[in-house]
Amino acid sequence: MTATVLNVHERALPVPAAEVGRLLDRIGAADDPVWPAPAWPPVRFDRPLAVGADGGHGPVRYHVTGYEPGRRVELTFHPRIGLIGTHVLEVEERGPHACVLRHRLSARPVGRMRLLWPALVRTCHDTLIEHLLDNAERTVTGTVAHPVRYPWRARLAVDLGSGRVRAVPVPAAATLLHGSLGRPELADAFALRVPPGTTTDPQAWADAVFRRPPRVVVALLRLRNRLVVPLGIERGDASAFDTIGRDDRQVLLGTDAGHLDFRAGVLVQPDAAGTTVTVATLAATRSRAGRAYLAVVRLVHPLVVRAMLRHAGRVTVAPWRSTGPRADQPVG
Repeated sequence: MTATVLNVHERALPVPAAEVGRLLDRIGAADDPVWPAPAWPPVRFDRPLAVGADGGHGPVRYHVTGYEPGRRVELTFHPRIGLIGTHVLEVEERGPHACVLRHRLSARPVGRMRLLWPALVRTCHDTLIEHLLDNAERTVTGTVAHPVRYPWRARLAVDLGSGRVRAVPVPAAATLLHGSLGRPELADAFALRVPPGTTTDPQAWADAVFRRPPRVVVALLRLRNRLVVPLGIERGDASAFDTIGRDDRQVLLGTDAGHLDFRAGVLVQPDAAGTTVTVATLAATRSRAGRAYLAVVRLVHPLVVRAMLRHAGRVTVAPWRSTGPRADQPVG
């Protein structure tokens, strides 16, 4: 029989236990201040926090089997996930102005979890809980003495869970983009689904996509600038991605050049289950050189936009240190 895993994390905090206990009572709530979303899927229950509430985070499912408001929450795993046991968040008083916040997991891995726990799940669990403790420390003290660093296995898990970029039609909701060019010769769109808690500020996403591209895209843009000058096409610069229009859910970027007019729309559409970020592009040529240029661009444009949006998702959703932007803070 597989041995029971006992995994304990705790953080001493220089505040009364009642202050930290109030944070426990908000687990699973929309305004939960300590759960490390959006890097990890948020905790959600089918009812307010109480014994019998059923839910979990992402594929990890459990139900509440013990609850002492302001003191302790006990969660029992659904056996089908491969863990037989519980995990507990509790606050222990250490005097009138000090306490310890502790997470204790006691469970027996079964089935494939016997392999997954040591190979991947333990690292993800340890990282998530330390990030949670960092958030609690920051909430009650304003700072974190030793913020967690994400090891590569945890980074990989967050990357895989942050969604994939897919080709979609240009959204009808991208109203600023529609009509911004008379007869576009290129029109495409790519979308990324990100978890609840991720920023919904379209300008933050536009900056993440176009102002902080991955290094391979930066290298391609530099190569492009070297190759186009002999063709009579001007070099590109950051002004091509200037914001020329916006509202609460979308940003319009673009520029008019001698060879080609370019527009990009960034549309953010949140719902209860997460947020869809769509980057749509229109282009219309002005010259023979522009038409030749666009014929080449068509070959690499989808790969470049996918890479930029995927990278933006990573830097926005997944702070590899808990000192990164919180879920309720815009990025950029």
